Amino acid sequence: MAREVGQLYGVARTVLFPLCRFAWRLQTSGLEKLPTEGAAILAPNHTSVIDSFLLPAVLPRRITYVGKAEYLDDWKTKHLFPALGMIAIDRSGGDSAKAALDAAATVLEDGELFGIYPEGTRSRSGDLHKGHTGVVRLAMRTGAPIFPVGIVGTRDVQPPDQPLPRPFMTVGIDVGDPIDVRATISDPDDPREYRRIADRLMFDIALLSGQTYVDEYATKKTTPVAPSDPDEAPLTRRRSSADVLAGTAA
Repeated sequence: MAREVGQLYGVARTVLFPLCRFAWRLQTSGLEKLPTEGAAILAPNHTSVIDSFLLPAVLPRRITYVGKAEYLDDWKTKHLFPALGMIAIDRSGGDSAKAALDAAATVLEDGELFGIYPEGTRSRSGDLHKGHTGVVRLAMRTGAPIFPVGIVGTRDVQPPDQPLPRPFMTVGIDVGDPIDVRATISDPDDPREYRRIADRLMFDIALLSGQTYVDEYATKKTTPVAPSDPDEAPLTRRRSSADVLAGTAA
């Protein structure tokens, strides 16, 4: 594959990733579940910008990420993130988003690892939000298994709006069991099937990360609920793990 991204990945593997392993105590579990060759999708939770550095730092294989196009507007990340392997995606949709997902499919069809945050953006609250179905559709298109990943501790390392990460803290990275979408989905023309599997993926991530699940997209502005309803959280409706497994509609 003729790459337009990832020109500095070799440098990162030689210099940046060992530095990350020195600066933070990275505790891992489940890495042995990942295939030693062939395509796979890694789907982590996302609470800190540093997630995109620490997960690749512990992987034995190269990974290409999808990231929000807004990173290209910031001089600090405009060239760095694409050079490290980030494919920019325009979250407003349209042709730009389709082109990014086509590029992701090409990475998988080339038998490589691909990383995508199913929440679509960082969770500023620290909760785990509803997942988008794009990751499931990508897996259906390519046949690649989805591995849920739980990342713990990075929000303490670099909270929202903090410019620099705090060193010498512990971060946990746990890889869960894969989801074979093609074997799981019963009707590829039914959008409810993609929603069901996306909800299952988020439940698996919640088990790995220990986060509270909020049944609302992280990019959606919330409206307060009536304070007289004691079963509702102040800003969002939270779902139990049983609801998620059952695929209860939002």
